[in-house]
Amino acid sequence: MGGVPPRSPLAPASFPDLPSVAGLRLATAAAGVKYRGRDDVMLAVLDPGSVVAGTFTRSRTRSAPVLDCEAKLGGDPSGPAAILVNAGNANAFTGRNGVAAVEAVTTAVAIATGAEIGRVFTSSTGVIGEPLPHDRITATLDQMVAQLGSGDFEAAADAIRTTDTFAKGAGGRVSLSGGEVTIAGIAKGSGMIAPDMATMLVYIFTDARIEQDRLQDMVRRLCDRTFNAITVDSDTSTSDTLLVAATGASGVDADDAFEAALHDVMLDLAHQVVRDGEGATKFVEITVTGAESEAEARKIGLSIANSPLVKTAIAGEDPNWGRVVMAVGKSGAAADRDRLSIRFGDILVATEGWVAPGYREEDGAAYMKNAELQIAVDVGVGDAQATVWTCDLTHGYISINADYRS
Repeated sequence: MGGVPPRSPLAPASFPDLPSVAGLRLATAAAGVKYRGRDDVMLAVLDPGSVVAGTFTRSRTRSAPVLDCEAKLGGDPSGPAAILVNAGNANAFTGRNGVAAVEAVTTAVAIATGAEIGRVFTSSTGVIGEPLPHDRITATLDQMVAQLGSGDFEAAADAIRTTDTFAKGAGGRVSLSGGEVTIAGIAKGSGMIAPDMATMLVYIFTDARIEQDRLQDMVRRLCDRTFNAITVDSDTSTSDTLLVAATGASGVDADDAFEAALHDVMLDLAHQVVRDGEGATKFVEITVTGAESEAEARKIGLSIANSPLVKTAIAGEDPNWGRVVMAVGKSGAAADRDRLSIRFGDILVATEGWVAPGYREEDGAAYMKNAELQIAVDVGVGDAQATVWTCDLTHGYISINADYRS
């Protein structure tokens, strides 16, 4: 694989100072699955009583780790739980070898941590179609168990990267009606990112107290407004996973304020994935209003966000609003051509199906030079709306993916 590209120009200034989560311990190690000179395995161990919820890729070629995780959600939470993640190999499209690798890793983690095998969740990310050298991973377990601590989230986020140019984290302390709880999450994702949860690896931990079925319902709903509303390149991964684990160690029950805070953490991480889109130089928010339904609005928004012609125009700082019109039309969702309006930021570009009176191309071109852009489209057929987020498509994306396996 070629060298890691420079840190994204859209990256946050630094990794956030995340508080430790009671009932969670973390460790990382260098297994040498693919990379050399860096940690590439992360282990999280959760106290007995912790509940785990999740959503997964809907790919029809999803990996053995994903299928294993899906089958384990909702089990008996009485014992400890563990999550192990490796970078560099996706363990996807590996047939029986993939299943055997998951069994070997989950069995070894269960022995090392004391968790039941049904409470061990694994994720793998990286190259598809190559057998996972699971013995390299299991060889690190004694070291990681010995080093388990209250949580170096930055090290954990760094260990699960592939083509990411920066480690991703979000969270903090939240005041609820019954007291204070902590939420802290990490994520990886840069390419092969499109809605159909999940197309990245995301792990969020909290010490709030909540039943598994309620947390599962909450996570599923929040995904639609966060991770299912971003796209980098329209490609849905075979492998990736969102897990949210609640230890309950605070003794404070989750409430509506908890759900709002969890949404904010998920949206922050989702935005960071877009900001680290492979080769990205622009962060783009697309809001569609006047649609027949929220689903139709999202469909139109994603049609715009995934259009190579729109994305390359944004990369070239070209206010080519005709490409936005094209993307609305090709979406298949209801839209009234003669009531369509488009804005670039505060600039009214088109209205009532035609270029807006007074619109000047030089104003649009000046706006497109910004690193963060807002595109608003009203399709004139209803009252529903939705927002999605994407990035531009540059030569950097091609360079990164042309030599990913070399």
